[in-house]
Amino acid sequence: MKEYLTLAEIQEDLREGGLTCVQLVDHYLQNIESNKHLNAFVEVYADEAKKAALALDQKMASGSSGRLAGLVVGLKDVLSHKGHGLQAGSQILRTYQAPFNATAVQRLLDEDAIVIGRQNCDEFAMGSSNENSSFGPVLNAADTTKVPGGSSGGSAVAVQAGLCHASLGSDTGGSVRQPAAFCGVIGVKPSYGRVSRYGLIAYASSFDCIGPITKSVDDAALILEIMAGADEYDSTVSEKEVPAYSKSTEWNGKAKIGYIRESIESEAISSEIRQQTRETLNRLRAEGHEVTPVEIPLLDSLLPTYYILTTAEASSNLSRFDGVRYGYRSPESVDLESMYKKTRTEGFGEEVRRRILLGTFVLSANYYDAYYTKAQRVRRLVREETNRFFEQFDFLISPVSPTTAFTIGEKTEDPLQMYLADIFTVQANVVGNPAISIPNGEDKDGMPIGIQIMAPYFSEEKMLAFAKYLTGLNKKVAVEYNTNE
Repeated sequence: MKEYLTLAEIQEDLREGGLTCVQLVDHYLQNIESNKHLNAFVEVYADEAKKAALALDQKMASGSSGRLAGLVVGLKDVLSHKGHGLQAGSQILRTYQAPFNATAVQRLLDEDAIVIGRQNCDEFAMGSSNENSSFGPVLNAADTTKVPGGSSGGSAVAVQAGLCHASLGSDTGGSVRQPAAFCGVIGVKPSYGRVSRYGLIAYASSFDCIGPITKSVDDAALILEIMAGADEYDSTVSEKEVPAYSKSTEWNGKAKIGYIRESIESEAISSEIRQQTRETLNRLRAEGHEVTPVEIPLLDSLLPTYYILTTAEASSNLSRFDGVRYGYRSPESVDLESMYKKTRTEGFGEEVRRRILLGTFVLSANYYDAYYTKAQRVRRLVREETNRFFEQFDFLISPVSPTTAFTIGEKTEDPLQMYLADIFTVQANVVGNPAISIPNGEDKDGMPIGIQIMAPYFSEEKMLAFAKYLTGLNKKVAVEYNTNE
């Protein structure tokens, strides 16, 4: 079967009779089986997906199918899908079955998307490499010795390797965008409150966002458009009307672009990423866009602020996993106290335990003001600085990560180095703005490089249009380069 870049191409072949949904699902199931070594899926719904495909073929024949007919999608293992396992990559939820559909999942199903399985991720979405999953690490399809990024690593690899057409991931500090960059696909983090979080297992509730991972901006726009909007089950979701993103992906005019100066000057950034970023910025200048270097005054404070606040929220959110109500309970417990201690020690992995302890520490009475309160003040200052920036510029551009995908095991002994992988992505989560990762070439080893576009709050429409424009510009240059070679 040919490789499809967009859902529109799939739907065209479905309408013309050259393809059926059953054939499409069979194709993805074969790919999943032949790429099991990548460890992208923790559970595949083969029989269910085949039945859904057969029913969808009948709906298409009668002309009553939804807007996502032909979309075969995978779900990160933090999204509730009724009647299916839901573990967040953890053994503490090893027996848990979701009792309802997440709003984002339900909206895709309502438009006839087919869910093919749940995907591996860092435990409770805590990680930048997908090495923290209790199901084992996911492998990057471009080089199986490399990580895929995290925490939505399985979701990114599934799209990268053609195991499904699109995935839904969650982004708390870059967990959709960074794996998308490492795997050479597209990842969108919407504005906070644009998509309902109902049915998403919480890591840090004031940061978490659900976003699509795709091979095209057009598909990301359509999926986001369908997922977004008000939801009676989530009081934090916006009531603002959802624009028709899928109808507005053509960019017109010249943009005012700021780029983080350190991203192409700092020696801490991979030389190849600096070079690729510089070339893209020069390309935009040549196209007539205004491109200006900027300094983010509180850049050095972003990571500490992010980790103080997210670990604090994680400590609170994960207190519900105690062995009393659902999930794993230690068989070694002899009384209530030992049940709590043994269940959480045995059920949670090392990284999750580390973040719970950090969060509990910053929330403790003696340190609450010194850490948590101060971090909330810095968060407000960062938001104000970001808002001032977007009074002058349309977009903020930066690399997605300081390096391309690193070797499995390379950073597991140094959590600080692992955390630094999020240096460019956390700002969008701290302030709530939308951001997108798109491919930006490859390094000398053939590993994908990503570039990030961040936009003003609730400016997804403009961001997606510019991302599609820049993606096309990069492809044009790549084709000209290959032709000259």
